[in-house]
Amino acid sequence: MKRAIWIFWPSFIVGGVASVAFFLVLDPVDLRMVGPLELSRMAGYTLGFFFFWAVAAASSAFTCFLQRSPDEINR
Repeated sequence: MKRAIWIFWPSFIVGGVASVAFFLVLDPVDLRMVGPLELSRMAGYTLGFFFFWAVAAASSAFTCFLQRSPDEINR
């Protein structure tokens, strides 16, 4: 449980900051050119936040994976 908190809490913060930075430059309505999805502005913000959160969580999980000690690996 402790590792899950170490992974998801910082990635939540990074996901929020990345969403703000990304959507300061682009409006979710402008992203309709990229794909065939017809999303509302709020849905674009939501999907963008969860995408950035997932990327940051994957990065944090990989960092926790690499920080394991030899004793943890060789159990």
